[in-house]
Amino acid sequence: MPSVKVSRNYHVPFLFKPKVIPGSIEDPIKLLKKAADTKNLRLGKTVHAHLIISSETSKFLDIFHANSLINLYAKCDRITTARHLFECMPKRNVVSWTALMAGYLHKGLALEVLALFKTMVYVDNLCPNEFVFATVLSSCSGSGRVEEGKQCHGYVLKSGLLSYQYVKNALVHMYSSCSEVEAAMWVLNTVPGDDILSYNSVVNGLLEHGHVKEAMDILDMMIGQCKAWDNVTYITIFGVCAHLKDLRLGLQVHSQMLKTDIDCDVFLSSAMIDMYGKCGKVLNALKVFDGLQTRNIVSWTAIMAAYFQNGYFEEALGLLSQMEFEDILPNEYTFAVLLNSCAGLSALRHGDLLHASVEKSGFKDHAIVGNALVNMYSKCGNIQAANDVFLDMTSRDAVTWNAMISGFSHHGLGKEALNVFQDMLEAGERPNNITFVGVLSACAHLGLVQEGFYYLNQLMKQIGIEPGLEHHTCIVGLLSRAGQLDQAEKYMRTMPVKWDIVAWRSLLNACHVHKSYGLGKRVAEVVVQMDPNDVGTYTLLSNMYAKAKRWDGVVQIRKLMREKNIKKEPGVSWVEIRNNTHIFVSDDNIHPESSQIHEKVGELLAKIKLLGYVPDIAAVLHDVEDEQKEDYLSYHSEKLAIAYALMKTPTEAPIRVIKNLRICDDCHAAVKLISKITGDNDESFNKVDYQRRNLHLMGHSRIRLHGSHTEHAVQRFMLC
Repeated sequence: MPSVKVSRNYHVPFLFKPKVIPGSIEDPIKLLKKAADTKNLRLGKTVHAHLIISSETSKFLDIFHANSLINLYAKCDRITTARHLFECMPKRNVVSWTALMAGYLHKGLALEVLALFKTMVYVDNLCPNEFVFATVLSSCSGSGRVEEGKQCHGYVLKSGLLSYQYVKNALVHMYSSCSEVEAAMWVLNTVPGDDILSYNSVVNGLLEHGHVKEAMDILDMMIGQCKAWDNVTYITIFGVCAHLKDLRLGLQVHSQMLKTDIDCDVFLSSAMIDMYGKCGKVLNALKVFDGLQTRNIVSWTAIMAAYFQNGYFEEALGLLSQMEFEDILPNEYTFAVLLNSCAGLSALRHGDLLHASVEKSGFKDHAIVGNALVNMYSKCGNIQAANDVFLDMTSRDAVTWNAMISGFSHHGLGKEALNVFQDMLEAGERPNNITFVGVLSACAHLGLVQEGFYYLNQLMKQIGIEPGLEHHTCIVGLLSRAGQLDQAEKYMRTMPVKWDIVAWRSLLNACHVHKSYGLGKRVAEVVVQMDPNDVGTYTLLSNMYAKAKRWDGVVQIRKLMREKNIKKEPGVSWVEIRNNTHIFVSDDNIHPESSQIHEKVGELLAKIKLLGYVPDIAAVLHDVEDEQKEDYLSYHSEKLAIAYALMKTPTEAPIRVIKNLRICDDCHAAVKLISKITGDNDESFNKVDYQRRNLHLMGHSRIRLHGSHTEHAVQRFMLC
């Protein structure tokens, strides 16, 4: 067998290979460019170290190497290191300034870009090139500094660099972003040469500032000039369709897109989902969403928003678990949509869970999330929690203030609403038309007629807000609540306002409350002319006849409702206990524990009668004996829901009952006393919070039932 000689000078291989640093790098500038483009900071640092070692004879790096390193660190989000290298350069050229400016622009530090530009021009006496101007104009766009942008525009004209397409695009974008529509159009139309980026910038800028008509004019111009659209163009145009809620135009744009070879990426698909959602076509939006090969947080948030905007609140909430299953975490916009969906359902427990997730995820300081939390807690009946979130917010905008003012007004806390309004003015936040809806509603709750007219006729005009229909409707409500029904009718007859059915129905309801049946009949005739099938009008008119003991009128109204096939929405109350929703209707005997519930109601009524409770039989609008009227009152849906919750929850646990219609006067009086005997030792009673035992009754004009309890609810409506 042949022998094999083994050399004693063999090398044992390393288990871990040391980092190989080439002795000489032929072209470090190319390597640095590659590292910057790929954001490979490790490679860039390696080349930087090599340059330091290889330039031991010189204290400073070569200007070309230094510029490449500034570009590397700026693009790798190491702007401080880039600035240090820049400051250490003995000599700088235009490229040095451009690289550092681009880094600051990428970081969103627009003021630093402008400061560098001034130093470059007035201290170093360098002439900017087209790249510098494009960067500086972009910084003006991002910071809204239109005056500096105009100065830069003048410098561009003097330099003769306006012919560069990206300088023109930067100018158009700057003016569009700063709402200088005429200037943007002037640059677009007078400077030779244009591309699709110019049109995209103008349309986006116009949309951001609400100039929809002008955006449509630009769209017509693009079609007339047969410009080839790119992905950004389609995203922008779908945004126009969504803003206008123009489904027909959206379908045409979608059809046009399918005929081209445009790559329908996730951002373009998200724009289509948003468009279909805002146009009321949820199934179309879902079809686009299901067709996506890859989904990101933008597409998930878009489909959630589509569900939310069309009232499918449970479906929107149900998507969260599916999204997290695909390892996609929610962002601030996702949380805002989900919290507003909870508000639509009055799903307080679900909202609390989302609030905890917001805290853990670090999004609580985002204004859009804080606004959604305030809105959710307000509409779920926990106004104290809404106020706590409001006070804890580090940054507030007009939406924040409006949400808190409206929340207090919605809960009847007019004084607190007006206090928040005063705080808003002192904080320097400019009120808008929505603000004054909440303020006038607060005046209505407090009966402040003169103050309401002051806000309408003086303060709104002083701020520059033209009163709209919603503000005049609030004034009708203000006069009506104050019992000044004749003045309310006179106001509606004399004001040059095209009143809608909401305003007239508000006056009709006031006639019912204040027992002004003659005026109520006249107002009802107006409402019926506007909407012959309005069930609320017939119900109020029937109730007014019943309270006046005009049973012939009640029979006539009910006969008319049968002939027109108009059905009154049944009163429903529901309570959530251990993740199960229990629904009750008046005199409910369908629930598995109905006999125990009725027994508990009887026990509660017997106890509160010892405290002075007397059934308000006037609230029963049926021509029956008094004993039967009292029996009707005993088993209203809210009383049944409260009784069941008392049976099934611990003593200190809060009880929140949700009702789809307004609570009757008898139940309101009864609930106050039930709250007292079940643990409220305070002599005063807070009608909003029902503190300690926390019996919350929240009225909503429309509640949509979805998901697990929908079929059960429908079956019970049919049976009862």
